[in-house]
Amino acid sequence: MLLEILKEFLQSTGFAAITYKEVIMLCISFILLYLAIKKEYEPLLLVPIAFGMLLANLPLGGLMDPPIVEVVEKSGVLVPETKQVGGLLYYLYQGVKLGIYPPLIFLGVGAMTDFGPLIANPRSILLGAAAQFGIFFTFIGAILLGFTGPEAASIGIIGGADGPTALYLTSRLAPHLLGPIAVAAYSYMALVPIIQPPIMRALTTKEQRQVVMEQLRPVSKKEKIIFPIMVTVLVSLLLPSAAPLIGMLMLGNLFRESGVVDRLSSTAQNELVNIITIFLGTTVGATANAQTFLSPSTLKIILLGLIAFSLGTATGVLFGKLMYRTSKGKVNPLIGAAGVSAVPMAARVVQKSRTRRKSKELLAYACNGTKCSRGNRFRCSSRTSSYVLRIKILAGEFLR
Repeated sequence: MLLEILKEFLQSTGFAAITYKEVIMLCISFILLYLAIKKEYEPLLLVPIAFGMLLANLPLGGLMDPPIVEVVEKSGVLVPETKQVGGLLYYLYQGVKLGIYPPLIFLGVGAMTDFGPLIANPRSILLGAAAQFGIFFTFIGAILLGFTGPEAASIGIIGGADGPTALYLTSRLAPHLLGPIAVAAYSYMALVPIIQPPIMRALTTKEQRQVVMEQLRPVSKKEKIIFPIMVTVLVSLLLPSAAPLIGMLMLGNLFRESGVVDRLSSTAQNELVNIITIFLGTTVGATANAQTFLSPSTLKIILLGLIAFSLGTATGVLFGKLMYRTSKGKVNPLIGAAGVSAVPMAARVVQKSRTRRKSKELLAYACNGTKCSRGNRFRCSSRTSSYVLRIKILAGEFLR
């Protein structure tokens, strides 16, 4: 009798239900946690993503299970009745699925971004545009591998290393691929310190990496206030479907630059972004369950996403080299790598790559970007990352 009870207990545990695929996913989550905690590779993103992946692959937990709903007749009317509620992460995931979290993230990003360098030097928009070529190359590759047009566009957008944009576009074009694309996009954002440096070193010389750029002209407060208003109007009229993202981005920036709503600006920059990051990261990681993640199509998406991101970095650096030559050595080509939207990760990687052998010049280089933000963002981040959203939305709209 005791043995039967013990046997029944063991059969009800996750140890009896776990499969080799789930073991593989658990190992992947452990590796990501190691990279986040030990190596400090963007822990704010990687820790919640990895732990969400861990939770989703523990058998019988049911954290991502949908609710069980039955249709019953009441007073001659058929009404849905919930027989069993869904898992906690299932409900939090609706913010991703319904496109709620990405605009809120952009509200916070706008409040943290200084568009002054872009206003002072509009030509720098070309660097951000160049870094988006990986999206189009990967779109063609995905088509050749058998994906449909909307699916290929959603996969290609991973190349921008912009999680919220990838989520938003995929939820509109290919919602059935939301899980693997979300995991790929955010994982590559977090792994920028591993992916970008070899590409940047291969495409530039030591002399080019050591270029110190000149300070830009001061930008008036009036210009900074008018900019988000005008961008919202023009972009929303040109691409109406971009209004939710661009509107929230510019609203956050207006909070910052107006100077009359410091409480709202502070909340958007800190509490709001932190809360949404927890929900977004954990639920994105939870979509990587063994049954759907370890499939040929998902592996293709991850590989294509890596190609897209690598090509985006390479084309950004190459265009930076072109500007280096046309400016007679006044532009550091590394800033082209910050054209991808992994903010501020790409900017930090660019700075570290530049100062790898001349750390004593770190202060001099950082001083060139003092107008970018009162945080730890460098000029290349503000100059090239603040506007690539508009370019990527244009790509998604064109490929729809």
